[in-house]
Amino acid sequence: MALPQLAKRLTPEEFLEIERAAELRHEFFNGEMFAMSGGSPQHSLIKMNLAGELSSQLKSRPYTAFDSDLRVQTSPNGLYSYPDISVVCGELQFADTRRDTITNPVLLIEVLSDSTEAFDRGKKFEYYRQIPSLREYVLVSQKSPSIERYVRNADETWTLTPVIGLASTIHLPSIDVTLSFAEVYDRVTFDPSDSLRPPTTLADN
Repeated sequence: MALPQLAKRLTPEEFLEIERAAELRHEFFNGEMFAMSGGSPQHSLIKMNLAGELSSQLKSRPYTAFDSDLRVQTSPNGLYSYPDISVVCGELQFADTRRDTITNPVLLIEVLSDSTEAFDRGKKFEYYRQIPSLREYVLVSQKSPSIERYVRNADETWTLTPVIGLASTIHLPSIDVTLSFAEVYDRVTFDPSDSLRPPTTLADN
């Protein structure tokens, strides 16, 4: 996220009115709008690889994958965001009659960036957990072949499974799909210096 665009605290209704007329996209959190910054080529490539893999495997099944053009509402007064990937089971459920903001993803995926990683791991995940339909949250590194999967349990706790290595695969139980790291990171070139930096963890926030 960048700096808030407006000093005045907005209601969700005011945010949506402004956002629907805006040329640029913004996320909404705690009464403030935040302009969405552009991603790196690495980020864009990983997102496209993920979208392609999911779309291919979900054909003829009751799941639909969407890219970051689709807005997601966590709760009426909560976070409004544009996840890198959203997957919905069955019919879309919308926040209002405009039918441009969904409320029922079963899976959300974020490709981590330096500027958003702390938020994606911390407050954003805290708000995502408020979505009743959400079964799984996935964080994908662009610095190394590393994916973290959080799965909602029956008692509303979440279990983390980290997987690393280009030869690896990861199963997404919410949609019964297995992703190959070789496909997710196809044509991605890693910076060796990134492997020397300590990762940001949820406990750091």
